[in-house]
Amino acid sequence: MTDHKAILAERFLGGLNRRDLMKGLAAGGVVMAAGGLARPAHAAGNEIKLAWVDHIDTLDPHFTGFLGAVKVHNNIYNGLLKVTYDGKKVGFVPDLAESWDITDGVIHTFKLRPNVKFHDGTPCDAEAVKWNVERVWKGEPKSPHGWKFKSLEKVEVVDPLTVKLTFKQPYAFLPVALTGSTGRAGTIVSPAAVQKFGASFGRNPVGTGPFKFVSWKENDSILLEKNPDYFEAGLPKLDKVTILIMKEASSAIAAVMSGQVDGMSDSPVQFIPQLKANPNLQVFGEIEGNYVYIAMNCRKAPFDDINLRRAVAFALNREQIIKQAFFGQGIPAYTPISPPMTDFYDPNVAKTGRGQRFDLAKAKEFRAKAKVQDVIEPKFMVTEEGTYGSRLAQTVLPMLAEIGIKPKLELVERAAWVSRRNAGDFEMLDFNWWADLDPDETLFPEFHTGAAWNYPGWSNKRFDECVEQAQVILDVAQRKALYEEASDIIMDEAPIAITSHMPVFKIFAKKVKGFNYIPVDSLNLHTVTVS
Repeated sequence: MTDHKAILAERFLGGLNRRDLMKGLAAGGVVMAAGGLARPAHAAGNEIKLAWVDHIDTLDPHFTGFLGAVKVHNNIYNGLLKVTYDGKKVGFVPDLAESWDITDGVIHTFKLRPNVKFHDGTPCDAEAVKWNVERVWKGEPKSPHGWKFKSLEKVEVVDPLTVKLTFKQPYAFLPVALTGSTGRAGTIVSPAAVQKFGASFGRNPVGTGPFKFVSWKENDSILLEKNPDYFEAGLPKLDKVTILIMKEASSAIAAVMSGQVDGMSDSPVQFIPQLKANPNLQVFGEIEGNYVYIAMNCRKAPFDDINLRRAVAFALNREQIIKQAFFGQGIPAYTPISPPMTDFYDPNVAKTGRGQRFDLAKAKEFRAKAKVQDVIEPKFMVTEEGTYGSRLAQTVLPMLAEIGIKPKLELVERAAWVSRRNAGDFEMLDFNWWADLDPDETLFPEFHTGAAWNYPGWSNKRFDECVEQAQVILDVAQRKALYEEASDIIMDEAPIAITSHMPVFKIFAKKVKGFNYIPVDSLNLHTVTVS
């Protein structure tokens, strides 16, 4: 009899090997004074204040695409499963589920923890879990995470604490999908609260997590408070979490350096040398499951021309980009498959000739084949908000000028940038994907024909076949071959010009204890205390 759970365990619990941080990182950036930061001194005892520079779109986990939001979700909600990390391996274990059994590779039965309630007092039972799964799977409006349940056949309530998910075929990505952090599809929200607040639930989130939502003041702060009825004994250790939303990274860094806040969720890379040198701070970070890229809109001219897109991809000097735009932090990316995906990432990919790489002669060769031979001046949509601002765009301008492409930077505020990106209203933009635990989430929703996050509007039949087949095969070697073929196709047709895999840094004062760092997960404050 095949032990399907053992296969999944071997596949996922095989782990993400911890990597040493890069040596000799280039110093960069100047910490600015915290002018205008009208905040009291750091919280004491069992309260924490964090500076937040990454984008938060909604606190409804079934509809977000931003890691800045997921980091907040991870403290308000639980999933059926959760991510664990022992310093060497990433694993998946029951969370709201007390047990998880797999039959014939397609039937997943979850026995829920008894007596768990949402923050609004309603029960978190099998009916609530069924409602959540169906909301993501086939609810209206459609969740961008619905693809994770594409092969789901039915959801059944077996008894008040038992729910059964039956799939049409084995699904290798399911353990990731069912986590309450990066997976999002398995995050469990209060049905009663969604029904009460409707479209505004994302501003009034209700979960089962260690912290309750209190308030969200636009462009100012998000306040969370302890859930005294949390099901994990002794947790959380904090009474209160204040998230200070700061658009200016320099102000956030100054607040951390001066002790006005107890930490920050994501530090811009140029400040890392100064932060590491501060004896009162601790810095967590390493290369994570991510990639940074420049997207080109394949739906319309000029980038409906494959030769022009290929020219862009080969014109980019990744080493120079990392040095100038990212202050030496990161490694070149040749395909979207990132180092933490140890079963799929090839550490020797640079020597194989696969993927995208800097080759100016080849870039000029493709440019000579493009439909338009005159100088092209596409609009490059950028925003100064977020981790990298417009540095990547500014860095690549002279590189693209070498092949007769002179983009005009179009600076827009973040909300407008997101709206236009989602609507396909751009010619070029730079973007990054974070916290990917498996190639399925790195490739399928971003590039499958018609997928939720296929912002370039690219389509390739064979690519679609590869990523579809890889979802239902549990054998690692076969999945790897399919993902390599899929990666080669997308790198060749170049709807994106990929640049790098990046470390993600979380900063805390030394007085913050108990933080459990997971290199490809969101910010988890369950076990944190402030002395």
